[in-house]
Amino acid sequence: MRVALFLTCVNDTLYPDTGRAVVKLLTRLGVHVDFPMDQTCCGQAHYNTGYRHQAEPLARKFSDVFGGYEAIVTPSGSCGAMVRELYPRMGERARAEGRGDTLARTLAPVVPKTYELTEFLVDVLGVTDVGAYYPHKVTYHPTCHGLRGLGLGERPRRLLQAVKGLELVELPGAEECCGFGGTFAVKNSDVSAAMGRDKVRNAESTGAEVLCAADNSCLMHIGGTMARLRTGMRPVHIAEILASTEEEPLV
Repeated sequence: MRVALFLTCVNDTLYPDTGRAVVKLLTRLGVHVDFPMDQTCCGQAHYNTGYRHQAEPLARKFSDVFGGYEAIVTPSGSCGAMVRELYPRMGERARAEGRGDTLARTLAPVVPKTYELTEFLVDVLGVTDVGAYYPHKVTYHPTCHGLRGLGLGERPRRLLQAVKGLELVELPGAEECCGFGGTFAVKNSDVSAAMGRDKVRNAESTGAEVLCAADNSCLMHIGGTMARLRTGMRPVHIAEILASTEEEPLV
């Protein structure tokens, strides 16, 4: 199967190891992974900040770059939700504004074949045991876009439960937002910081060494709070855990 990796801006700039982990993991599972060099931002930051029209050229670019692949895999619930949930909405809004259905037709091909990583593993490849090894105590934070937007449900937990050596512990208040919310953290910094502290205190109460999630933007916010509170915990993207093996362990 030939798929495209949509890495996202945050990962490309700040967390390239997550992208490497996705390629390592999918290659191990027999998937041919391409990385289209022309990929750019999906437009989520613009759209969520109210600049919907400015997001449209980025959405068209996304469709042009990724339209020819069987599947588009991203290690980001928020960017995956942007394509799956908000691209159709952008097309409908353009039609309602009297601008025709060109945008909707352009974006339609990429919407159903864009998958967050854990969705792709469980729903498309049909695997939960990916041959991973990670001998640590881990708690899992279901990010808002993955939980409410994409409906990832138990997929990430099922994958983690199958990892050799991993002890998965439940996170109190798991379904509560960590407080990042993109530009929300900038515009409402005091509220964002308070929510982040609540999330980290809950994570700390589990005794876990690692808090994992399927979105590095949230892990960036949580990790910064962990560092300020000096918890000793580490934020780790689920892709990096799933890519870890006994032969090539993730430290």
